[in-house]
Amino acid sequence: MKMKKIVFALLAVFLSSAGFGQEPVFSGILDSKMTYSAGAGDAPVAAFGLEEYANFRIQAKIRNRAVFYGAFNIIAAAGTSAVPLRANPSSLSAAGDNYAAAIEPERLYVRLNSEYVDLDAGLMRLAFGFGQAWGPMDFLNPRDPRFPDARPRAVLGAAAAAFPGDAAKFLVFGAAPRDSLSTGKGFRFGLTGEQHWNRLSVQGLYAYETPNEGSALGIHRMGLSLKAEAGAGLLADALYTYDHDGGTGIEGLAACAGLDYSFYDGKFYALAEYLYSGSASSTAEGAGLANRNYLYALLRYSWNDYTATGLAGMICFDDWSFSPILTAEYELFQGFTLGLTVRVPLDREVFGAEDAAGELGPLPPGHAAGSRALLTLSGRLRF
Repeated sequence: MKMKKIVFALLAVFLSSAGFGQEPVFSGILDSKMTYSAGAGDAPVAAFGLEEYANFRIQAKIRNRAVFYGAFNIIAAAGTSAVPLRANPSSLSAAGDNYAAAIEPERLYVRLNSEYVDLDAGLMRLAFGFGQAWGPMDFLNPRDPRFPDARPRAVLGAAAAAFPGDAAKFLVFGAAPRDSLSTGKGFRFGLTGEQHWNRLSVQGLYAYETPNEGSALGIHRMGLSLKAEAGAGLLADALYTYDHDGGTGIEGLAACAGLDYSFYDGKFYALAEYLYSGSASSTAEGAGLANRNYLYALLRYSWNDYTATGLAGMICFDDWSFSPILTAEYELFQGFTLGLTVRVPLDREVFGAEDAAGELGPLPPGHAAGSRALLTLSGRLRF
């Protein structure tokens, strides 16, 4: 019953948007996935999961002065794919005999346009920095390259952007606390400035988080991101988190540096990005990283306009654990793509060493269950 009420409410909002002044534009994706996991530790030796995921988006212009953006997700899952939904009962919208389901708003905001300033307000994506794999400056929407298909989460907030020149931008933003029930603690405010030249782009950031539990004086964040074009694309991205009460020190630093390059008439694409992640940094908190030194690398080859394969890998230099990811994609027809992903967590214990479990291995330290291999078959329909 709860699911029906949410769906009807969203449909009412979408349909009523036709009166905004211009016809709304609808789009979306539908993902169908089947997963197989070879368990480690207390996990089953073999486990399967099914997931049906839909993302619906709407955009409606309002007399050339405003734009409404909306998006919501509907998920139905069974087996191992339903575990995250079952683990968080508050996210469940319905549960049938053989599935669990959830529905959630993903984006819900309005953009007001003026001659000098643009204002965004609502549930939206606030992204910072030029990092591709890690993105330490993107502290409001942390990423994890082990899960490239995960869509960045939104934040509830507002941002005002001014453009003093064709290649310059200043942004002032505010975001609600991580704890949605907080009434005055943990609000995030900040500003960014960026400048673009022909071969170089620079962005700086400062953000302040108001006093919260464990941080009586609040938390300061200062970041700098660079992107340069020198044959290959070069980037550097760093964010320092300072908590006076916690005595942050070097542990508050998250920094990455890397490059990407296309060659062989664009058929080959390569990316490599190193990350240092302090224990009190944005990446340690956001991506849940337990160590400090990581490297992510990707090599992708497009065989033709319809078929591509890729090999990616993430390695932790502190415990020498490694997680290679093999992908293959085939566009069956325009708008529909078949995919295969194989992930194999490895560490020194896999090769016979004792007491050498790694963070990226089959059974990370402190975990009772893990996976020795994960295979995913998928079909994606764009509409």
